[in-house]
Amino acid sequence: MLPSLTVEKRTLGVTFPTGDQADVLVWAPTPDFVAIKLTETDEVIPLQKEALGYWYVKTARIKPDTCYTFVLNHETECQDPASLSQPEGIQGPSQAVDTGSFHWEDQGWVVPSLDDLIIYEIHTGTYTGKGTFAALETKLEYLKELGVNAVEIMPIGQFSNSRNWGYDGVFTYAVQNTYGGAKDFQRLINACHYKGIAVILDVVYNHFGPDGNFLTHFGPYLTDKYRTPWGNAVNFDDAWCDGVRRHILENVLMWFRDFHVDALRLDAAHAIKDCSPVHILQEVRQYVDQLMETTGRRHYLIAECDLNDPRFITPLAEQGYGMDAQWIDEFHHSLRVTVGEKRTGYYADFDGISHLAKSFRDAYVYDGQFSEVRKKLFGRSAEKNPGQQFIVFSQNHDQVGNRRLGERSSQLYSFDTVKIMAGTVLVSPYIPMLFMGEEWGETNPFFYFVSHSEPALAESVKQGRQDEFAAEHDDGDVPDPQKELTYDQAKLQWNLLEQEPHRTLLQYYQTLLALRRQLPALHRLNRERINVTVAEEQQTLVLHRWYKDQHVLCLLNFSKKPQLIAPSSVDADGQWQKLLDSADCQWQGLSQTEISSAPVSWDGNTPVAIPAESLIIYAQGHEQSHINLPNPIS
Repeated sequence: MLPSLTVEKRTLGVTFPTGDQADVLVWAPTPDFVAIKLTETDEVIPLQKEALGYWYVKTARIKPDTCYTFVLNHETECQDPASLSQPEGIQGPSQAVDTGSFHWEDQGWVVPSLDDLIIYEIHTGTYTGKGTFAALETKLEYLKELGVNAVEIMPIGQFSNSRNWGYDGVFTYAVQNTYGGAKDFQRLINACHYKGIAVILDVVYNHFGPDGNFLTHFGPYLTDKYRTPWGNAVNFDDAWCDGVRRHILENVLMWFRDFHVDALRLDAAHAIKDCSPVHILQEVRQYVDQLMETTGRRHYLIAECDLNDPRFITPLAEQGYGMDAQWIDEFHHSLRVTVGEKRTGYYADFDGISHLAKSFRDAYVYDGQFSEVRKKLFGRSAEKNPGQQFIVFSQNHDQVGNRRLGERSSQLYSFDTVKIMAGTVLVSPYIPMLFMGEEWGETNPFFYFVSHSEPALAESVKQGRQDEFAAEHDDGDVPDPQKELTYDQAKLQWNLLEQEPHRTLLQYYQTLLALRRQLPALHRLNRERINVTVAEEQQTLVLHRWYKDQHVLCLLNFSKKPQLIAPSSVDADGQWQKLLDSADCQWQGLSQTEISSAPVSWDGNTPVAIPAESLIIYAQGHEQSHINLPNPIS
């Protein structure tokens, strides 16, 4: 009998619902015969054909850690599409895992609310020298002292060998073996929750990668009805789509229920093609809501989407897709052009500080205007969506890694510019996200890297990168994604924390994060209590945010000259106290002995001189003694 999809347990693949017997369920509408083969003994156990293309058997001969393959039509051996473990990599057999055997200690854990989140994006393989979950676990105290309360982990689905971003995998369920596998991932999440840190997992539901892709032997996981930038789309609405939809739905539920992941970030949700009456994202939302009712735990769904369409983050009850939040690239693009990025490629649509001000107010820069890059009217207004539905950043894996030389901000801009960029993100009325190492100005690049098992595929990826950056040929060759050196150069240099100016920058980030947490006017993401004033010729921006009787004023000077902020730019009376000045010698802003001329106490009636490339934060309606600045990270 075909097990039904339920939020209470996983049914696809090999599961252990009773402990003494294993259930085996695989969706394979294409073959006429399906069996499971035990690797150690070569024993072949036929499966019974069920309805809707499923095959099923219950057996006592499979135990946790048993390695196996599926035999299709008596001749083709394939791994399990719902494999949880590939101990020998993508070409080896699958391994049964009993996720229910892990002893969780996070029963009292409550995920922070969206407007409390401060996210830190991590690539497991390059975050530490060892590149494992266990090594990442040793850095949790550092992250807590830094002031973040959520880590976003780039995709961990099994990929070829040990070097990959993770976005072109085939094994949606299997946790990368070189990172430590399923058990170590559970241990990491358990430890994160103990430290008060939420876990966001990056997942890819818009395509499957080419390396080791065996899925077509089972059924039409992909459709040629739509194309994505990475090939055929995942089959969500074509013939036999129901089995594919279940494959994704069970995967979503597994991460939340069996691994205690707090949120999923859905990669390139705009490339999830579905014209069904109920979009797959809506169905995901429905099942996650059922799971939350069952477990009492809160889980978030975050979309990466470049359509500027609030439908993705509009509730189901209002005919939206029901995602909780989304990445907003346009804030990043506006900020980058403001600090000097050339207006080429997708930056061509952004004019700098006026668009940055619009993003502060409206999230989307394009909400119906004509886009020169797209050659069409683009976007819709998101005026009804609160600030906690948008995630902003000055760097992320894409924006760094998709540059020809993988340069981080610390290699592209001055130390003062890096500080004002950090401040711009952290005083915004949106959820902020940092990219690993930016808080100390990591100087190693973050390249695009792979370790494909197929030589022809590796060469194709290499050539694709060369072609992408052909116009920049005068600057040298594009780093070969396949080379181990390309991967090794992307690893963080933790020794920089003890060196200047990295240590000062780290303390600066700590202080900004502490102010954001402790000042309600910054902490509360109410987009209606914000005022933005721009002087384009001066390249200055005044951001005024308030909550109840507390007001925070952020004065930003992006120009390379000192500028005067006139009182007319400020729309609140009263005495202001300076809380942070990025140009102070404390932050190596001017010189080691010079002091910023911005007054410590300001009446709001006289012009304030703002040093070049600097940020000043003033506040009123609070007691300075209540601001607890962190001790430097030891």
